[in-house]
Amino acid sequence: MKTIVICSGGLDSVSLAYKVASENTLHSLLSFDYGQRHKKELDYAARAAKALNVPHQIIDISAIGASLTGSALTDDIDVPDGHYAEESMKVTVVPNRNAIMLSVAFGVAAAQDADAVATAVHGGDHFIYPDCRPGFIDAFQTMQNEALDGYASVKLYTPFVHGSKADIVTAGADVNTPFADTWSCYKGGKNHCGRCGTCVERREAFDLAGVPDPTFYDDPEFWRTATKEDA
Repeated sequence: MKTIVICSGGLDSVSLAYKVASENTLHSLLSFDYGQRHKKELDYAARAAKALNVPHQIIDISAIGASLTGSALTDDIDVPDGHYAEESMKVTVVPNRNAIMLSVAFGVAAAQDADAVATAVHGGDHFIYPDCRPGFIDAFQTMQNEALDGYASVKLYTPFVHGSKADIVTAGADVNTPFADTWSCYKGGKNHCGRCGTCVERREAFDLAGVPDPTFYDDPEFWRTATKEDA
């Protein structure tokens, strides 16, 4: 299957790209500029595409992102510290972000004669992001079957949707994902901050998976406090 991977440049999507490349035909990586404050992640997506020797396309939807107001990822709102399970993390939701990106990606797949679109949604996202949940994934596939009926058949591949972030680290390690060449931090500073939800989740995932974490964090021990409070 020729598969397009939606790749932000983060640990999850880069691991997915390497997994797809090991299993099927990796058609290309597709990234989106939606005005995210951590836009440096796109550089890491480009690195992944170069390493995997596949085309990389960045689609600019920043004008759309500017209308999806109220998120700490796009507005002048502080990104909260702590674990994703905390209510405060809902400020990182960008309304309908995945639905919009997937719709565009399916159109690209149909136009370029690809068989599948892969995205790295996972079980740890379910609490906070509604368009990462299994119900959304199933409904989206049904909708796209109708949208492309008679024109193309494109499957949505989400191998991590019922798994954890630690499962992604394990799967990524199995296919030699270069974890150091991935970017997760939502604050978009020089280094991973170690305190925002995605940094805490990243650090915890490596620990649970028993895989060495090559990431440099400004606050490398905060995750222990955050995960203890969550427990």
